[in-house]
Amino acid sequence: MSSKTTGATGLAGRYATALFELADADGVLDQVADDLERLEAMIHASDDLTRLIRSPVISREDQTRAMAALMEKYAMGELSVRFVGVVAQNRRLFVLPDMIAAYRALLAAHRGEASVEVISAKTLSEKQRTAIGAALKKAVGARIALDVKVDPGLLGGLIVRVGSRMFDSSLSTKLQHLRLAMKGVG
Repeated sequence: MSSKTTGATGLAGRYATALFELADADGVLDQVADDLERLEAMIHASDDLTRLIRSPVISREDQTRAMAALMEKYAMGELSVRFVGVVAQNRRLFVLPDMIAAYRALLAAHRGEASVEVISAKTLSEKQRTAIGAALKKAVGARIALDVKVDPGLLGGLIVRVGSRMFDSSLSTKLQHLRLAMKGVG
């Protein structure tokens, strides 16, 4: 599976494609997806971890040791550990969140699912996720892989991305449109 045929491009796409092909060959696609999902959640939850992966000041060795310790502590799979180790050794940890997103998209395409990103102002309950997933499945006409994120800056509402299409019903966008309309009136 090449990155040309799946739409995974750029640095993140190349790393994600390599990981996907190795995981597919080893039969551990879902295990790697679970590991990456947990790692992504840790990155979003920890400012220190975010600083670790983004800081150019922290040495390659320190980044590699820290990521290895984190991966070991949370009993991540061997392929995931090796992958993050290579990413750290190549000084590419700052791209890790994009690599995770690209891997998720490759996995969704492999399964015949449409990858859908939903951004909400608050954490969605399981009931809300299920309802949104069912509505999106009906609208898209295919199975979907739901990627839910939280952005308190939205104030309310949702932003939904399906492929290259985006539907923005967030309160912050509506207020911005209102603000622009009010400027035009004066």
